[in-house]
Amino acid sequence: MWIVWGRGLAEAGVKAHIRFLRVTKQYLPHIARLCLISTFLEDGIRMWFQWSDQKEYIETTWGCGFFLATLFVLINLLGQLGGCILILSRNFVQYACFGLFGIIALQTVAYSILWDPKFLMRNLALGGGLLLLLAESRSEGRSMFAGVPTMRESSPKQYMQLGGRVLLVLMFMTLLHFDTSFLSILQNLVGTALIVLVAIGFKTKLAALTLVIWLLAINVYFNAFWTIPGYKPMHDFLKYDFFQTTSVIGGLLLIVALGPGGVSMDEKKKDW
Repeated sequence: MWIVWGRGLAEAGVKAHIRFLRVTKQYLPHIARLCLISTFLEDGIRMWFQWSDQKEYIETTWGCGFFLATLFVLINLLGQLGGCILILSRNFVQYACFGLFGIIALQTVAYSILWDPKFLMRNLALGGGLLLLLAESRSEGRSMFAGVPTMRESSPKQYMQLGGRVLLVLMFMTLLHFDTSFLSILQNLVGTALIVLVAIGFKTKLAALTLVIWLLAINVYFNAFWTIPGYKPMHDFLKYDFFQTTSVIGGLLLIVALGPGGVSMDEKKKDW
């Protein structure tokens, strides 16, 4: 009885997933890109409104002087806002992605994220989302030459998608709670199963969509920065966390929209 019930529930989930993809096929990649660049957009705007604070922090922390501190803030402001505009307008997307990779690396060093495992994994997950966007832009570039014979799928794109999937799941490693309560154990088991499915590329779209729903609920509940007064430091902390999580959701939505790529069990099943 339980087996039949479980099988029926799984089939209902698959059917709902297929209906969702059909309805959102046109809009999902655009929503994914908007979510993905949201943390860069928010951080670029914050650099403008907190120019003095950011400059003073870098100057004090690194003792680099006025000029280098100002240059750091300027690079972050222009690099992030410029990259977001290029990605949303679909112009020079690959260059924009490389620029945002540079911003992630720069901030990882400047804000000492390198020594904080939790924030380091989240930055790596953000880089995974950019890898998926880079792979998508390569696909769009090839589609312009539809009449030219090509290989089944280029190796660089395949491995970008693989790397993007693996890096994205690092976000969920920071959400695991190691305590003995039943709810935490259940959440850890289900979450671990889903991230493994995404990483190896098995039932990838369904697993990624489930993670999107899970992460969206956690993000709205735990990172509700709008409930904290703007003058409190916790407001900025939760706001940063909220938009960074939204960017990872964007990366997962790209997986839902475009699939796992060539290096995945889903792709290998087609050959079987």
